[in-house]
Amino acid sequence: MLRTLWQDFVGLIYPRLCLACREPLVTGENHLCTGCRAELPYTDYHLLPPDQNPLGRRFWGKLPIRHALSYLRFVRHGRVQHLLHELKYQGQRDVGTALGQLYGAELLAAGLATDFDLIIPVPLHPRKLAKRGYNQAAAFATGLAEGLKVPAANTALRRNTNTKTQTKKNRAQRWANVATVFEVENPASIIGRRILIVDDVLTTGATLEACGAVLLAAGAAEVSIVAIACADR
Repeated sequence: MLRTLWQDFVGLIYPRLCLACREPLVTGENHLCTGCRAELPYTDYHLLPPDQNPLGRRFWGKLPIRHALSYLRFVRHGRVQHLLHELKYQGQRDVGTALGQLYGAELLAAGLATDFDLIIPVPLHPRKLAKRGYNQAAAFATGLAEGLKVPAANTALRRNTNTKTQTKKNRAQRWANVATVFEVENPASIIGRRILIVDDVLTTGATLEACGAVLLAAGAAEVSIVAIACADR
């Protein structure tokens, strides 16, 4: 009782804010307010048959994938962009873990957990990792692992080249930027496994495509991809 009163008092002076809309959170809310939880642009792609999933079509003829998943749709200047900005540039790694837990629980309820043996995030180059202090895709992967009850291997892939940002590149430029930069850390741990590859934002899919190709070449049985948010092309 005293602890709750103290927390409420501290909250009046230093209110915790929703990372999507910046409104104060109330008791029982973490990272996201109830309103944003209800109004975020969810994709629900995990509920669609694979041949009806518009995200999966982006990989047709490029990479054989089992599932193409994204928790949210990326909308410029909206809640999702603000969430991703907080995650990537404001040190709020917990928002990635929290979103992963929420989406992982939905995927578990949809029966998808049995389709994955291992969850692997897209890696950052060591220099970028040292500068940021954490990998935002790994934060999301950690939450997914908890929600899905599937193990994560956050160091299974290694980025051996510090590539330039993908933000202003077209698809061909993005592919050329990442086509040869990933390596499997321990190929024996990949052979025969069904891998779920994790990124924060999916635009053209070039980065996930490059990671998937490397994992399949290393002996993975199949790959699926998942992102926090996907942008319309």
